[in-house]
Amino acid sequence: MENAAAGRPKPLPLPLRLLQVLEPSGGGSGRHFLDLCRGMHARGHHVQAVYSPVRAEDGFVRELKAMGLPAAHAVDMKRAPGPSDIGAFRELRRILRHGSFDIVHGHSSKAGALTRLRFPGPHVPRVYTPHAFRTMDPTLGRGGRMMYGAIEWGLARFFTDRLICVSEDERHHALSLHMPQNRISVIVNGVEAPSCDMAATLRASFGIAPDAFVFGFIGRLSAQKAPERLIAAFRSAAASVKNSHLVIIGAGEMESSLRKSMAESGLQNRMHLTSAFTGPQAVSAFNVLVMPSRYEAMSYVMLEGAAAGKPIIATDIGGARTVIDDGVNGFILPNSDDTSLLAKTMVRSAETETFKTMSAAAERLKDRFTLGVMLDQTEVLYRALASKRRAQPILPAAK
Repeated sequence: MENAAAGRPKPLPLPLRLLQVLEPSGGGSGRHFLDLCRGMHARGHHVQAVYSPVRAEDGFVRELKAMGLPAAHAVDMKRAPGPSDIGAFRELRRILRHGSFDIVHGHSSKAGALTRLRFPGPHVPRVYTPHAFRTMDPTLGRGGRMMYGAIEWGLARFFTDRLICVSEDERHHALSLHMPQNRISVIVNGVEAPSCDMAATLRASFGIAPDAFVFGFIGRLSAQKAPERLIAAFRSAAASVKNSHLVIIGAGEMESSLRKSMAESGLQNRMHLTSAFTGPQAVSAFNVLVMPSRYEAMSYVMLEGAAAGKPIIATDIGGARTVIDDGVNGFILPNSDDTSLLAKTMVRSAETETFKTMSAAAERLKDRFTLGVMLDQTEVLYRALASKRRAQPILPAAK
């Protein structure tokens, strides 16, 4: 009997019922959310998604609805705290009551808070991915850091089963806020290797020669991403790197001021800004990716640059030391508004021998952060939490 039992194939694990919730739809959090929903759905899990139409980008909504998920719920959630949160909380509770979910996963601060707050009742494990804590913003004042830090600590301590940080830097930040170490996991975002198909098209659209040296930026045109630092640095570097161009891919509230700076630079024929290409389409057209951000948790742009085998120049932001070996496949710079060092580093990266050596190193290291690895690690975490829930329900908790 024992031998017969041993010869039987093990039963396949049951599919999980997952609820994924996000308030913003752009940037890295939106990308991660779509990848996670699509990936878990493809693996046979029952995935329902909740998004907010308040700030939803049309492309995000189209992509989400095209996945064929059992349900994609639109729930009005606003970025800033306010009375509207009451209605959003009630609607989320209604979805939870009817879903019989094994895991609820909130992404970014607003969805993370609304999905974790709960009343006593049957426990459904709550997972939270901040995608950069608000307290990581160096421009946030002491009062704001204390307030947001206290909120994040309270939610992590009393309402969170697992906090997923997307880099070791973000984990260290969570620990500095005294969040429970035993509830924190690090799962680095993953990407598919970008295609080279649009590289020539992008260059041709701006009249950039195939042999020109292109410094590239991808991201929201916002204070967090600091694209104005890059424009200032390129104005200094351009004289030394004669056959060079700067290509900025993105849109946002700083677009008008950036275009004005470019027009006043005298280098408007060598600086280009567009939102007509996506990051994965654009990155292969660059020689060097430049990320002058003020703060990040783990940037998808950085991962895409690495997956494309591109040297990267970045400020010392979250994830930089995970992806960049300083002086090997890129450079890590102090996080400063003084752009003189950034300009000098751009010039150095374009030197023939430096660029050749760094490009070879970047090519060797490009397969470290894949989407499949991220999905594998997340699925293992989900199953562990769901199994623990079935064996030993945690109280108090609720839907």
